[in-house]
Amino acid sequence: MLRGLAVDAAGAADAVEAPAGAPPGPAGALPGPAEAPVGAPSCRAEEATLAALLRCCVREVAGPRGLVWPAPPYLLLRVAGTLLRARACGGAALRFEGRPERLESGTWRPLTSDDLVVLVETELRGHNREFAGQVAASRRAVAAILAARATQEPPADPWLASEQALVYGHPFHPSPKARGGGDWLRYAPEAHAEFPVRLLGVREDVLDEGGDPGALDAMGKAPDGYRVLPAHPWQLDLLRPAFGPELIDLGPGPAVTPTSSVRTVYAPDAGVCLKFSLDVRITNCVRKNAWYELAGAVELTRRLAPLFDLTAARHPGTRWLPEPGYRSAGLGVRLREGLGVIVRRSPWAVCSPGVTPVLAAALALDAPVTDPLAWWRAYVTVVAPPVLELYFTHGVVLEPHLQNVLVGLDSVGTPVQAVFRDLEGAKLVAGRHDLSGVPPEVAGALTYDAGRGWARVVYCLLVNHLTEIAATVAGTDDELLRELWRIARDVLARQADELGRPLPLSDLLAGAPLPAKANLGVRWARAADRAAGYVPIANPLA
Repeated sequence: MLRGLAVDAAGAADAVEAPAGAPPGPAGALPGPAEAPVGAPSCRAEEATLAALLRCCVREVAGPRGLVWPAPPYLLLRVAGTLLRARACGGAALRFEGRPERLESGTWRPLTSDDLVVLVETELRGHNREFAGQVAASRRAVAAILAARATQEPPADPWLASEQALVYGHPFHPSPKARGGGDWLRYAPEAHAEFPVRLLGVREDVLDEGGDPGALDAMGKAPDGYRVLPAHPWQLDLLRPAFGPELIDLGPGPAVTPTSSVRTVYAPDAGVCLKFSLDVRITNCVRKNAWYELAGAVELTRRLAPLFDLTAARHPGTRWLPEPGYRSAGLGVRLREGLGVIVRRSPWAVCSPGVTPVLAAALALDAPVTDPLAWWRAYVTVVAPPVLELYFTHGVVLEPHLQNVLVGLDSVGTPVQAVFRDLEGAKLVAGRHDLSGVPPEVAGALTYDAGRGWARVVYCLLVNHLTEIAATVAGTDDELLRELWRIARDVLARQADELGRPLPLSDLLAGAPLPAKANLGVRWARAADRAAGYVPIANPLA
């Protein structure tokens, strides 16, 4: 847990005295990700940017240094020697209420995101000339998204509407909406974008494909001797490929709708999702399909199919989205990766009749709850046990974070199914699978050692996912939040018993600290996302 901050099972902190002379907090509220700020787009963007960066400071800057402590109704922290305070609820999810403030010459004054950027830069030292610009770019992007949403209608499809609901992005990232690459707004899911793909023709002798990408052939017609290759128009603008006899431009294709990851779209005419390469940094990563990831998606689909069948036999609400094939142009690594597209099954194709898939991240904004305890028990039951079953029984690491899980709701809004997706993040535990015959580069990208895999499972499932859903269900009711975590512990303990009480899961239930991904740290270091470390936070299951 964070040193200097005593937290109980729901994240409520033990009381200490507020600084002498501290005035009462201001009226109004600074919402967390569960509630949209009210006001002009620029003001709402500033509030959201400040909240996200302040969460990062609590988790990664002040917390590990023992410089976070409670002074009800406030949470206090010190960054670069400056005392800050904010009203907080939601346990580890850190939902802020009211305007955060800084103590200046004995007086509490409103804190701005620019103020906090300066404090972070002073605290972390070193040199990162990009950091302030990334935070500012993210703030401008949120304002642009809010303005665009005011003039657009969301999709009628409830699943797609949920995919396009994530206006503010990752709640624990310093620049969750910073994007490069020109006219990005026309392709932004949060702005309710829809656009036609571009169709390319790849001459068959230079075609690079694996598995079964046949769904792509339904998207258009290519001349004899060529195969259809859909391309993201934004990526084509970035790549500017040379067209000629081997690669031809067939013009606009069917309309598609971008999902939450930006680069993955839903193609309703083909009935599939398409995961494109996109040479743009979104949160921590440049979103390009490396050549070994193209092949790895097909390999994992083949290997995971029987394991998901076994898991679904024990947990009937379990679903997943296979990635049966990919297609690209074998014209050098740059175009092979840059034009590579992975075919992914649609969630509507795997959910049972009468079940509506909804993105978990959208439920973290607004959960349709009438009976919070029953709803939460159903939610944890469909989401968590399959993840643990796959890890401990089958040696499979899923990344069940909020954007990788769709929750199937029945006609009254009760969670009855969980759909897991995105095989780029799924891995096999090293030593538990025979990868002989798989190219070394592909095999290396498919595996994690057991410790790294477990940390990823715990972070994605508990810290990124269940913590946020619980905070939304509980709102400001601390006792309800504690009861939600008692229910979660009961569900996980039953699964632990069925699995024979494996030691890592027993440690988790005993209160071992949770690993929280250090997004601020990896952005400050300008490192690849795979280099991101973890910081320990309090375990609400304890």
